[in-house]
Amino acid sequence: MIEPHDMKNLTFPSHGVSCAAWHIPARSEGMTGPSGRPAIVMAHGFAGTRDTGLLDYAEAFADAGIDAVVFDYRGFGDSEGSPRQHVSFRRQRQDYHAAIAAARQLPGVDPARIAVWGTSYSGATSSRSPRRTPHRRSGVDDPGHRRTGRPGAAGPLRRPGSTDAHRRARLAGQHPCPHQPCAAPDSGGGPTRIGRDHQHPGAAEAYTSMAGPTWRNEVCARTALEIGFNRATGFARRLRSPILVQLGTNDRVAPAAAARRTARKAGPLGQLREYPVDHFDVYEGHWQRQALADQLGFLKSALAS
Repeated sequence: MIEPHDMKNLTFPSHGVSCAAWHIPARSEGMTGPSGRPAIVMAHGFAGTRDTGLLDYAEAFADAGIDAVVFDYRGFGDSEGSPRQHVSFRRQRQDYHAAIAAARQLPGVDPARIAVWGTSYSGATSSRSPRRTPHRRSGVDDPGHRRTGRPGAAGPLRRPGSTDAHRRARLAGQHPCPHQPCAAPDSGGGPTRIGRDHQHPGAAEAYTSMAGPTWRNEVCARTALEIGFNRATGFARRLRSPILVQLGTNDRVAPAAAARRTARKAGPLGQLREYPVDHFDVYEGHWQRQALADQLGFLKSALAS
């Protein structure tokens, strides 16, 4: 990964824990208004880190005149916090709000023009954020925005063995957080989240091939207790800001039906774009460029001064 020369390291607090972020200032004045420039807050999906496939998107936003803030959740990557590798949409939603607050305080940024960007699992996490702030906001859910709360979608992380160890430890007065792989080919149905050969052929390889240096192929077992409750469809009707939902029609990791429902329930505030791609096909190549072009078109309209 080649770091942009103008990228700055940034930290911000989230519930008493320091989160690490990159700030790439806008590189043009194309979207500067009377109160400053817009900004976009970005984070990865399931167990992802900021150095895993997000920088190309962030740089494109900066080139278009939007400050980009790309952060790691608490317990992931360069951010502090424990337990490590705990995928909790409640905690991650809090981190999004903390990152938004930090973005609003950046020099030259218009605090009323903030967008929120999520991909894969964070598509649902981020899409709830625009509903809960008083300023004008927009949301972008990159291909992979789906709900994993349907039967089977959370994979073997929901199997009893994934949660029993954590429950037994709590009953014994201990608080360990045993880890298990989050991406591994496993046709035997072992404790993996992404990449079981019989369900997601090639997904583990696609995921790990784009991994950055801080990414770890493991998640905390207690993730299984919460992962299935991160539903975007339940609050889509209450959104107060525009939202762009992008999905892959060939996605074998996260089926597209829930994403379509989310866009539909958002009514006139929702836009839907579909692409003939699989889950990890939007981080490089032609379809990344197409998805990014659609995002930029949406943002230029939604964040117009």
